[in-house]
Amino acid sequence: MIRACTVDELPPGESVRLPGSPAIAVFHTEAGELYAIDDTCTHQDASLADGWLEGCFVECPLHAALFDLRTGVPSCLPAKDPVRTYPVVVDEGVIYVEGTAREDAA
Repeated sequence: MIRACTVDELPPGESVRLPGSPAIAVFHTEAGELYAIDDTCTHQDASLADGWLEGCFVECPLHAALFDLRTGVPSCLPAKDPVRTYPVVVDEGVIYVEGTAREDAA
């Protein structure tokens, strides 16, 4: 498990980038859900943590590709390939990301 931050440190509508190989982006939606995906857009090298959160989607800041945070699948061009998704766990107010991607992701 990778420690991301506390729930209080990641307000709804915000994201945090976890450095590493691969880097992981953790998102806290306005609805209160937490998601983790690969931080790098599959279209071009851009940090998705720097993108815009819209419901359960993040818009890449470079070319506006939208990725579904639940599945990692892009919903529009220019991205064609999905990003991997990771399970998120909250324990005593701390957000953790499992370091192994889900099987159904990219």
